[in-house]
Amino acid sequence: MSLVSAVPTNQAGAPASKKVAMSVTSARENVRDPAGRWSLRGKTALVTGGSRGIGRAVVEELVALGAAVYTCSCDEEELIERLKEWQAMDLRVAGSVCDVSVQEQRERLLREVADHFGGKLDILVNNAGIAIRKSALEHSVEEYSFVMATNLESAYHLCLLAHPLLKASGSGSIVFVSSIAGVVGLFSGPIYGMTKASLIQLAKNLACEWAKDNIRTNSVAPGYISTSLTEQMFSDKELKDNVMRRTPIRRIGEPEEISSLVAFLCMSGSTYITGQTILVDGGMTINGFYP
Repeated sequence: MSLVSAVPTNQAGAPASKKVAMSVTSARENVRDPAGRWSLRGKTALVTGGSRGIGRAVVEELVALGAAVYTCSCDEEELIERLKEWQAMDLRVAGSVCDVSVQEQRERLLREVADHFGGKLDILVNNAGIAIRKSALEHSVEEYSFVMATNLESAYHLCLLAHPLLKASGSGSIVFVSSIAGVVGLFSGPIYGMTKASLIQLAKNLACEWAKDNIRTNSVAPGYISTSLTEQMFSDKELKDNVMRRTPIRRIGEPEEISSLVAFLCMSGSTYITGQTILVDGGMTINGFYP
């Protein structure tokens, strides 16, 4: 079954003008309802890379707010363990193994999502990513291709594959998890920074292209967040101290401080926000020459 054929007939068969009018009316009603503004009840979501770190926090945040979530990971063992944990907590989460750097696996993932949610998808969170911290002269051609495919190509193609499902929802939201490395120069590697900057631009372009389909696209750019990756990095005390000195809030962020913003960008309370990038970095990027 194709993605488009799975769209409910009452939405797929409506004239374009009628669908736009219905969407505008629905948006107004949701914004004016305080309870509806701050809830994701009845929404469906796909979160890539949801078995750890920020992705895991996003999955659990969306579910806590009422959404049904499908996630994926390239680590089968970790994903199975996480799904067992969520099942024990009675959370509405399903998932499958997927290497998002591979087009065939991306296509399979969206078929699974379409089947699982009956052709409806309200939210796509492009979170999966990888960083290889080397200088430009140290990167191999293979490493370049892998980081580009995992961080950028995956997000781009998943958006295209999810478009029919998001359009069918009548009010779709895409959130890209970018990074402050896409805004300023960091020692996270030039290729990583390139991909994160590209996600920011992609959010802007799709916001303009897909507004007519009632799909919003935004990006969130985290600074240094407490995950297994940063724990390894900050075993270097000098590095950690340098980061702290440059961060006005003087601490590392928590995954939940990212997931809460992602959730907001998926709610009806944010329906007039699109094409934006919000930095969540404790003030690091605006610090400048300040003690």
